[in-house]
Amino acid sequence: MFQNTTRLRGRPRNFDETDALEKATKVFRSKGYDGVTIDDLVAGMGVGRPTLYSVFGDKRTLFLRVLRAYAEKKGARAAKALFSPPALQDSLAGFLRHAVEAATEEGSAPGCLLLCVAPLVDDAEVRQFLKDAVAGGVALVERRFSDGVSSGEIPSDFPVAARATQVLDLSRGLTMRAQMGVPRKTLLNDAAEAAELVLLSRHSTTRASEK
Repeated sequence: MFQNTTRLRGRPRNFDETDALEKATKVFRSKGYDGVTIDDLVAGMGVGRPTLYSVFGDKRTLFLRVLRAYAEKKGARAAKALFSPPALQDSLAGFLRHAVEAATEEGSAPGCLLLCVAPLVDDAEVRQFLKDAVAGGVALVERRFSDGVSSGEIPSDFPVAARATQVLDLSRGLTMRAQMGVPRKTLLNDAAEAAELVLLSRHSTTRASEK
C-alpha cells in the first residue's frame, strides 16, 4: 500500500484524467463539497498531491471541472433518453427514469452532484453554472414537447413552457427522494406515473376539476 502511494507522487505513466474525474465525482457525492479534504481526493482519485495540483488545481478548481464533466455526461444521457423513443409519453418516462437511475447508481452516494451537492456550495460561479444547467434542461424538454405538438401527439395549446418546468421539478423531486432512501423500484414506478400525469391537457385538467 505504501509502495503504491510513493509510486504515485508524480504523474502516473498511464494517467487517465477522465477516470480520475469520475473518481473525484464519487468522492464529492459521498462527502459533499465542504466535507472533502485534499487527502480524501488523493486517496479516492489514486493520485499524489503533486499530480492533483498540477493537473486539476485546488479543490475548488477541481470541483468546477468535475461539475462540468458530470453535467455534460448526464445531459447527454438525459437527451438520449428524451429523444430516442418515438412516442412522447415514452420519452418523458425515459427522461424521468434516467433521473432515478442516475440518482441510485450502484457504488455512488444516492442523489445527484448537481442537485444534492453543488447547491450547498457558496460560490458565485457554481451558482451560475447551476442556473444555466436548469435553463438548459427546461429548454431541452420544451423542444421535445414542441416536437409532440408538431406530430399531433398533444394539442397546439398545450402549455409547453409550464409543463417543461414541471418535468424538471419532477426529476429533481425523484432525485431528492432517492437521497432520502426511497427504493429505486418505487421511484421508477412513480416516474412512469408522472409521465402520464404531465401530459394531461389543460382541458382535461379543467374537466376533471369540474366533476
